[in-house]
Amino acid sequence: MVMAPSDQYRQSLVPEFLYSSKVLSHLHNTNHGLPPSTTSSINVSSSPQGSTKSPMIHAPKESSVRMYSPAYYFTCSAGGIFSCGLTHMAVTPLDLVKCNMQIDPLKYKNITSGFGVLMKEQGVKGFFRGWVPTLLGYSAQGACKFGFYEFFKKYYSDLAGPENAIKYKTFIYLAGSASAEVIADIALCPMEAVKVRVQTQPGFARGLSDGLPKFIKAEGTAGLYKGIVPLWGRQIPYTMMKFASFETVVEMIYKYAIPNPKEKCSKNLQLGVSFAAGYIAGVLCAIVSHPADNLVSFLNNAKGATVSDAVNKIGLVGLFTRGLPLRIVMIGTLTGAQWGLYDSFKVFVGLPTTGGSAPPAAPVK
Repeated sequence: MVMAPSDQYRQSLVPEFLYSSKVLSHLHNTNHGLPPSTTSSINVSSSPQGSTKSPMIHAPKESSVRMYSPAYYFTCSAGGIFSCGLTHMAVTPLDLVKCNMQIDPLKYKNITSGFGVLMKEQGVKGFFRGWVPTLLGYSAQGACKFGFYEFFKKYYSDLAGPENAIKYKTFIYLAGSASAEVIADIALCPMEAVKVRVQTQPGFARGLSDGLPKFIKAEGTAGLYKGIVPLWGRQIPYTMMKFASFETVVEMIYKYAIPNPKEKCSKNLQLGVSFAAGYIAGVLCAIVSHPADNLVSFLNNAKGATVSDAVNKIGLVGLFTRGLPLRIVMIGTLTGAQWGLYDSFKVFVGLPTTGGSAPPAAPVK
């Protein structure tokens, strides 16, 4: 039987208990003619001591956005634009110093001297060189990253089935975030290439408007994607760590550090948890993705540069350590702010914050 479009949107791609509240579950059962008793095994417990809880906070009843409808994914993408674009633009000065430390460590010896050199040579304006490609590139990346993460997390949970979706939830977080980042980096790569060239070669261009045509003229359109593989190497591990560790840390905070269940915490407290968990996740992200970040900076700085050139010049130890302290500070703050802004946006439109409750226990056989 062919379902109407409205019925298709109601049809969950994942186990209902993973995402929806009792209200949504009741509506789903009513629409499909199912008695409430058929889903008693997957309903959440209202007691803090209950053994069955949803891994996500209940969707607010007043939300005008139906969970997991096209409008929901669009809203999550909008939140990704808001959180990623603004935060990356805000840390442009740190990113600028970091990139130059990676490219020219003799000139930019440390964070302090790096800022001093930039101030002396380029003035205050120099600290925001490349902010336009940064804003555009990471806004596009954020839209794809968060929107597709929500989609793939839901999709892979459905493929796994209710019991396995709970048992292997961390693997679902990892697979969903990796799949989303593959798409997100295709959107980011051209802007990242121009950004690095503008930031590390002051005489190359003033910004995106003249930098993009010059880049294409020098290396062709394909040159914009020269760094896509190293970018995947940097961003996919970064994003897998960002989402999986965030979801895990949030769950642990509510389980061990806060006496009340998430549903009884104020929105301000929930958003504070999002920032704290995001910062911890960001530190881990910086460590696992730093070697590839050095490669991306090296390849986009010089025409015709290869990965072997980077390894020979920087060295294996340098790939892991050059510019790492600054990147830990930058990415920790960045990731914490991103999760705080993303969940703030979701709360603003009436959606639940991300993560936080333990999954229901697997049924005993």
